[in-house]
Parts: sequence; structure tokens; C-alpha cells
Amino acid sequence: MKRYITFILVSYVFVLSGQAQAGLWTMDRCMKYAIEHSTTVQKRIFEASNYKADYHAAVNSFVPKLAAEVSAQYNWGRNIDPSTNTYNTITTFNNYYNLYSSVYLFDGGQIINQFKQARINKMQGENEIQRARDDKAIEVMQAFIDAAYYKECIGLAQDKLADSNQTLLKTNRQEELGIKGRPDVAQVKAQVAEDDYNLTHQQNLYNTALLTLKSAMSYPSSDSLTIDTLTQCINPEFKAEKADDIYLYALNGNPIAKSADYNIQKAKYQYNIMKGKILPSFSLTAGVATNYYKNFSGSDTTIPFRTQFKNNRGEYVGAVLSIPIFNGSTRSDIKKAKNNIQIAMLDRDETTRKLHTDIEQALLDCNGYVKEIRQMENKVNADSLAYYVVKRKFEEGMVSAIDLHTSSNTLLQSRITLLQKRMLYTIKSRLIDYYKGESLIK
Repeated sequence: MKRYITFILVSYVFVLSGQAQAGLWTMDRCMKYAIEHSTTVQKRIFEASNYKADYHAAVNSFVPKLAAEVSAQYNWGRNIDPSTNTYNTITTFNNYYNLYSSVYLFDGGQIINQFKQARINKMQGENEIQRARDDKAIEVMQAFIDAAYYKECIGLAQDKLADSNQTLLKTNRQEELGIKGRPDVAQVKAQVAEDDYNLTHQQNLYNTALLTLKSAMSYPSSDSLTIDTLTQCINPEFKAEKADDIYLYALNGNPIAKSADYNIQKAKYQYNIMKGKILPSFSLTAGVATNYYKNFSGSDTTIPFRTQFKNNRGEYVGAVLSIPIFNGSTRSDIKKAKNNIQIAMLDRDETTRKLHTDIEQALLDCNGYVKEIRQMENKVNADSLAYYVVKRKFEEGMVSAIDLHTSSNTLLQSRITLLQKRMLYTIKSRLIDYYKGESLIK
């Protein structure tokens, strides 16, 4: 019976724990939500769809064009008599039908370069979707870290306020016993008031950071959002990779670098398209035509529509050679297209240089934060011991309340600094993994 009751209690605890975890928003969950509700990501998806449509249109440019024409014409006065093919003063009705097809055999390479450019646009559209997702994830990650930091600061401020209240309670009791004086009590009360203000200040900073996080996530500001800091899961480790090795991978896999390469390729294809406009073009045309006519001025019987439609049918084949002779704007467009290649190459160089700097800085910061975290952990332990000693001495009347206040603030500042370094390490570690090709969302 006891085992059964124990099993029920343990199961109940696990259920409550699961419900609590379900209500918490981890950093990965926040990033997923933000990407799903990001208007920027949705815009990039529609833009990519447009690029796909342009790509299909470019593919269809290789297929011969097929068109049909139907026209009707009513003539009176002096015009050609269709039955005798001579000029006469008559009134006629003419109905023409034409089915034709045309295809470019050579157009200076414009069609093939437009196809290649459309293919690059299609690839860049998919790349821009991923880039928008990554940018949104990084934005939310930064906002989440800020909110988590201030939330943990609230916990530290609450602990300090509770400790100060306990010290005030003991000091009041010691004053009643004649061990402490009124100045000591006043000094401890001032410390309590300062800690109470600091708690309120941290709560305000947390509310602001939480609102910023909601805005970045496109999360309703009126709804509650409980974040899970999970600071206990942060295990700082040195990154053994070299910045140059990470950079070489990011150069081929990072959306920012790929976008710069795509811009160069598009500029080159645009330059080829512009050059194609000054070259001759050659096309073929073939079709079938027929017509129907009726003379309203004569007394002859009009031939039936079906008979005319069949007898008047004819086929034709034609070729067109077009040679551009002068077009000043085309020459200017070619020059601008050539300049755009150089601009795109300069943009690529600047982008890759900044990417290398960001990777190197992230790696330096990450390993630097590992050292600082370890040193701050030792400092927190030392400051905790020092505060414990000073607090005991204060209770025994060996130090003043000012010394207690100084030691307490030193311990709080050390804990806050340690927390800050842990949060910064989390960001830099994720960014390094991202540059190595891993997803920002674990």
C-alpha cells in the first residue's frame, strides 16, 4: 500500500513538472516562434516564389512562340475587289485568320544569359529566406539573453534583499539588547532601502527586456511569456577551432557570403545581356493563313464561308535578320553593367572581410569569456566567504555596518558579473557553431 501511494505521489510530481516545463519558453522555442511569425521571412518566401516564376518564364523563352490572330475589316469606296484583285468602287467585308509560330535562332546570347540570371535569382531567393530566418533567430537570441539576464538579476536582488532584511531583524534585536547602537540600525535600514530599490529597478529592466523580446518574436504583448533561463545548463568550454578554418567553411556555406557571390554572378550575366543587344539577331517565322470576304455591291452569289476558309488557306515561312546600327543608350547600359560587376566584387570583398572579422572576434570573445567565467567563479566563492566573515564580525560588533554594506555589494556585483559573462558566452558559442554550419536552433 505504501509503495502504491509513493508511486502516485511521484507520478503527480512528474506531471506537475511537465506542465511547468510546457509553460516555459526556452530560447530555441522563442526563435522557432519568431521565425514562423516573422513578416520579413514571409516576404522573402513570396519574393522567392516570384523568382521561381521568372525562372520558369526564362525556360519557356527557349520554346517557339505560338499565336493566333483573327481580324475583321469593312471597306467601302474605292478599294480592291477580292474576286478580281483590281481596284473598284465597292463595299466589302473581309475576315482574316492567321496561326503562326516564331523562334529566335540567335539573339546575341540574351535568352541564355537571361535564363542563367533567372536561375541565380531563384537560388538567391532560397538563400535570402534562410538569411532572413538566421537574422531573426540572432535578433531573438540577443533579446532572449537580455531578458534572461535581467530575470536572473531579479533573483539575485531578491536574495540580497532577503539577507538584508534578516540582518536588519538581528540588528534591531541587538539594539534592544544594547549590543548595537542606533547608527548601526540606521545604516542597515539604508542598505535594505537600497536593496529594495535595486530589486524594483531590475524588475523594470526585465519588463523592458521582455517587451523587446515579444516585439522581436511578433508575440502578443498582452499575453504572458515565461522564459526559462536554464543558466545551470551553461558549461563553458574552449573552442579549439581556428578562425581561418571556420571562415573557409562560412565562405561557402554562410548565407551572407553566398548572397555576395550571387550578386557578382547576376551582374556578370546582366553585362552579357547588355552586350547581346548590340549583336545581330536571327529568327524564323512560319504560319498558316486564310480569309473570307463578301461583296455587298455586286450581284454575284457569295461563296460559302467553309469553302472560302478551305480554298483561301496558305502557308508561309520567313526569316528575319536584325542588325543594330546605332543606339546610344545601349552603349551606356553596357558601361553601367560593367561597373556594376566591379561594385558587386567590392561588396563581396567587404562582406567577406567583415565575416572573417566577426568570426575571429566571436572566437576570441568566446574563449575569453571561458577564462573570465572561471576566474569570476573563484571570485564569487572568495567574496561569499569574505561576506560571511564580515557578517559574523558585524554581528559580534567587530566591524561597522558600512563594512558589511561594502562586502555585500561586492558579492552582488561579482554574482552579476558572473551571470553576465555566462550569458555572453552563450551568444558567442551559438554564433561560432552557426558559422561552422550548424543551425542556430538546437
